[in-house]
Amino acid sequence: MAVFTPLELSDISEWIAQNFQIGTATAIRGIHGGIENSNFFLDTSADGKPQEYVLTIFERLTAEQLPYYLELMRHLANRGISVPKPIENRNGQILFELKGKPAAIVSKLPGLSRLSPDSHHCALVGEMLAKMHLAGKDFNLTQDNLRSLVWWKKTVPDLLPHLDVDQRQLLQTELKAQEEFFGSSEYAELPFGASHCDLFRDNVLFDPQGNGNQAADRLGGFFDFYFAGTDKWLFDLAVTANDWCLADNKKDLDPELLKAMLAAYEAIRPLSTVEKKYWPMMLRAAALRFWISRLWDFYLPRNAQMLTPHDPKHFEKILISRRTV
Repeated sequence: MAVFTPLELSDISEWIAQNFQIGTATAIRGIHGGIENSNFFLDTSADGKPQEYVLTIFERLTAEQLPYYLELMRHLANRGISVPKPIENRNGQILFELKGKPAAIVSKLPGLSRLSPDSHHCALVGEMLAKMHLAGKDFNLTQDNLRSLVWWKKTVPDLLPHLDVDQRQLLQTELKAQEEFFGSSEYAELPFGASHCDLFRDNVLFDPQGNGNQAADRLGGFFDFYFAGTDKWLFDLAVTANDWCLADNKKDLDPELLKAMLAAYEAIRPLSTVEKKYWPMMLRAAALRFWISRLWDFYLPRNAQMLTPHDPKHFEKILISRRTV
């Protein structure tokens, strides 16, 4: 999350009062981190009770693209998946305009991030991801993952001038391999549906229990669905594993963490024979996707308050590791 469009309380207090039934806006704070939208914690008071929400101004996504993400969150929340639920205005709308840009308000989940997860956390995430995939089976909207192969092919030529010889060769070689994979008949057989596509550690919250022992953590929920899309569920799982199941060297997969995640996922939705066969290739696809996007944000950045681009070297190393499996 980041801030490209600054907001002050004076900018929104009257807008909130006129258009929503969530009480009086009392504070708004920009959220640090991330790279796509302008995000804020929004505090309100209703009947003397404090409430917390997240307000997002969308900087790249269009008003035509956004219903997919917002309706998916509403769909999943209504089916018992712990995700932020979009807040309706007085006219029943969940997509608005603020500062001339599309905007939305969603409920704020309780809990905190665990940025150094153990097997317990990986199992909780794997279980909920499988439940989320199944809960989205009857979601009636579809939208391609906007950061998939079409975007990779469009973006890579702009990146090549910024890379050294070895990086260019790696990027072009892997892109060609993924084009062939995506065009195969077996890829077409892989199960698909609504997918988060960005389920990193900082997009999951845990609810601590008792004395704060992390082994007792419960899953608080998944958030930041604005990279979601209709994609292969195996890709969604690979994106998740590439971040959650990293070994101490920050590039290889930790066998214990991966085993915990996959076992918990498959207890809810067993992987097919074809999915198991192409798991290594999908791990590479997931690594490539984030190497490309981090290269793009690093070398072709936009101006923003509180924007901290991620180091692209991280996913370069992960991709090299996955190619050796």
